[in-house]
Amino acid sequence: MKSKDIEALVRPNIRKLCPYSTARDEYNGTLGVFLDANESPYPTGWNRYPDPRQTALREKLAHIKGVKAEKIFSGNGSDEAIDLIFRIFCIPGIDNAVAIAPSYGMYKVSAEINDIEMREVNLNEDFSLPVDNLLAACDSNTKVLFLCSPNNPSGNAFSNETVFEVLKRFNGIVVVDEAYIDFCSVPSLIGSIDRYPNLVVLQTFSKARGLAALRLGLAFSNPCIIKFMMMVKYPYNINASTQKLALKALESPIDIYVAETVAQRARIAAALPGFAFVRKVYPSEANFILVKVDDADGLYEHLIADGIIVRNRSKVAGCTGCLRITIGLPEENDKLLKSLCDYEKGDIRR
Repeated sequence: MKSKDIEALVRPNIRKLCPYSTARDEYNGTLGVFLDANESPYPTGWNRYPDPRQTALREKLAHIKGVKAEKIFSGNGSDEAIDLIFRIFCIPGIDNAVAIAPSYGMYKVSAEINDIEMREVNLNEDFSLPVDNLLAACDSNTKVLFLCSPNNPSGNAFSNETVFEVLKRFNGIVVVDEAYIDFCSVPSLIGSIDRYPNLVVLQTFSKARGLAALRLGLAFSNPCIIKFMMMVKYPYNINASTQKLALKALESPIDIYVAETVAQRARIAAALPGFAFVRKVYPSEANFILVKVDDADGLYEHLIADGIIVRNRSKVAGCTGCLRITIGLPEENDKLLKSLCDYEKGDIRR
């Protein structure tokens, strides 16, 4: 797909939208007296509205990620970017989207909120990507296709070559959610946004960056798509505290935390098959492991009684009997393994 074709996919009303604009959007330069936004002039430290374009943050990210700031959108979590994609490209009650299953639940929830039909296509039994099935689920009203890689809850990543095949064959927007990419051996697709104008790559500060409480998500795409995301978002979608703390966080490397998480992931993955009640440990490229057990509900309740909460995915199609276990600190993982030992010995707390 060519860049010029992207705008044709945008909803007609969005193409014609005159977005809300602040006076500070309309003026570039040094300002000293702010009498434009009806703010309090008294310096509480928080009396001024935040930068609606997150200029400093996007420029810092551009330097780190090796892309221009005009190709970066920062949102209130990745969920805002997901919602905006529906609102920009999908006409309610007419268009549809396709997503893999099992996967992150907000794709479907956001589709339902926006009155968009979501067509879910089951992954293969080994959680690999069924490209032909995905494309067969599409029709002329399919505007968006969602892929999560590494995928949640399965933990596996799709090869870039497989995703490229989807990008080449699908005449719509392909959203690749890379929330767990920092823990993954497969390279990010950010470097491919120029090659594929219909590609949107999502990332987040919530996982490897350890800033889940700030609710800061990112989208990387061609300037046309980012332009519409900036038009449709609420004017001050990222508050001043989040922008300031995110900029500070970007000064600190995360390599040591990522390396420890990956090492602990390997440790837990190696230990789990030793328990008699474990039926399968799925390979993971994320900061969690999906494991199939004999009695998922019973084990879940045992862990809860031990003060440990994991995610029970046993009712999710394709994940029957499975728990998703996030990798914690070494001492938290020690407690997990001890609790699993107690469960196997029959010391079940309910």
